Order: sequence, then structure tokens, then C-alpha cells
Amino acid sequence: MWTRGQVIERIDWSDKLFSLRIAAELAPFIPGQFIKLSQMQDDKRVARAYSLVNSPDKPYAEVLAVAVEDGLLSPQLHNLVIGDEIEITSTATGFMTLAEIPKGELQGKHLWFLATGTAVGPFLSMLDTHEPWERFEKVVLVYGVREAQDLAYLDKLRELERTYPAQFILVLSVTREPLADALQCRIPEGIVSGEIEQKAGLTLSAADSQVMICGNPGMINGAQSALLDKGLVKNLRRAPGQITVEKYW
Repeated sequence: MWTRGQVIERIDWSDKLFSLRIAAELAPFIPGQFIKLSQMQDDKRVARAYSLVNSPDKPYAEVLAVAVEDGLLSPQLHNLVIGDEIEITSTATGFMTLAEIPKGELQGKHLWFLATGTAVGPFLSMLDTHEPWERFEKVVLVYGVREAQDLAYLDKLRELERTYPAQFILVLSVTREPLADALQCRIPEGIVSGEIEQKAGLTLSAADSQVMICGNPGMINGAQSALLDKGLVKNLRRAPGQITVEKYW
């Protein structure tokens, strides 16, 4: 299950937010899935799950993490430098993937990603593949953070805007400070008020939308409730719908 990986690159987005690229032998995975990182501490294994940010064709595993002050593993990960080793699961898992989205008449035309903080990771992996662009007319990423410095991979997202100018819509929301061209609301409130739809220039509807939500439980519960009020329903294998969720912690 566990294999040895080596840090080959790190990116520091802020004093606590960081990305690690880890060289390791991994089995093929589906964008949106996660692996676990671990360390032995006092003869006990401490492990935590992290979604893969990279697409499957990359020769490394990339994760986005935040150092939590009283966390059991994240502070140790934050201290890793290039050349350090970390144990990693060799097989990714999880069902927050485009394979779970209905196809055909039930698919709809627009794919919405709703993410807060580091939970943008699995969506970045999906956006780096051909599938969302081939299946949907419009792809919307709603990315909510507290401060502008928390907007990891913003250059990559701007590049997607240039690559898919008629297809990709990026909606940023920074709640604790103003940022040019960004909203300043929590995602659930932005759905209820209509700010997010207005910014995207699209309507969230059961007929046209598939919505994937990843983030903290409060955001997920609030966003899902707002979507249910709009007539969307949870997507289940036995009963396809429009809302797919994954709690990120």
C-alpha cells in the first residue's frame, strides 16, 4: 500500500499554503481521486488524504495543502524540502470524478465546479484533461477563499481562460478583502443572491447544469441546500441528478 516518494519541487503560495510535487511509483488514477501521505511519529503512522492536483499523464504526484497549526501531519509536510522523502499510497481512490457524472440527455450543457481553499485541487486535475472540454459547452469554476494570497494556481487558471475563451468561466470570491473583478461573498450566499450566476452569465438549472462541490462541510451543506431550492437534485448512481459532492475534511 505504501511506497516511498521524494519531494522534487515545492511551491509556497503563502506562509501556510503550499504545493508539493512528489516523485513516486503510482498506479494510474482518475482525475479527482486522492492519495494519502504519511509519516511515522512515535512508532505510530499518521496519514492524511490529499487530492491529486496533477493530471494522470504527469510523472509525479502533486498535492495542495495548508499547514494547520495543531495538525498532526500538515506542519511536518510544510517543513519538507526538495530531496526529502515521504510515504505515499501507491493507488489513488475516490469517486469525485467525471465518471460519476451522467452522460447523454441527463448530462446537461454546463459543468460547474464549486470549491473553497485547497479543495480546488481535484478540479484542477480534471481541468488539465480533455474530458470536461469535450463533454460540456461551458465549464465554470467558482473558487472561494478568504484572502487573495490563498488563490493557488491562479496563473494556471488565467491560462485556461486564454486557452478556452469561449468555454471556460472563472468566478473568484475573496471574502475578507476586496479584489478586482472578484466577488466578496461565501459561495452558498452567492448562489442564493444570484451573484454567482450573474458573474458567470449562466443560470444554475436542473436542465442545463451539472454541479460538483468540494470543500468544507459548511460550504457544501449551504451550497447544496441553495441548489436544491433551485430544483437540482443530488446525483446518485441509482438515481442520476445534478449535484455531486465531496467533503474535503
